[in-house]
Amino acid sequence: MSTPCPTCDQARALHAQLVAGDVDAAIEAGLMAFQPCGCVDDSIIVVMQTQQRLRTAWDARERYRQRESRLARRAAEREARRLKITEVTESAQPARPALPTGAAAILASAKAKAAERMKR
Repeated sequence: MSTPCPTCDQARALHAQLVAGDVDAAIEAGLMAFQPCGCVDDSIIVVMQTQQRLRTAWDARERYRQRESRLARRAAEREARRLKITEVTESAQPARPALPTGAAAILASAKAKAAERMKR
């Protein structure tokens, strides 16, 4: 009589949880830390395939989160540059006179003539 393999027993337990659709329980029972033994069993194959699919999905989720973080950071930097350029542009522009210089000169001349007429 051979000694039962504890790894195969764990694989069967994990396989039963996976077949029942209780992936969370399988994860809590050590699905991701499971290391196969030298035995070849259908339950070990299913456990390893599920483990690989979960790793792939978790890696993809992490890449997605990093990408979203990177895009948000870039958008914030772009917005900060845009606001800085707007502030610099607004502060660098001198106050524009209400009238063009030629019109202002003509108006000043007319006012001076009117003042001269009022004095007489």
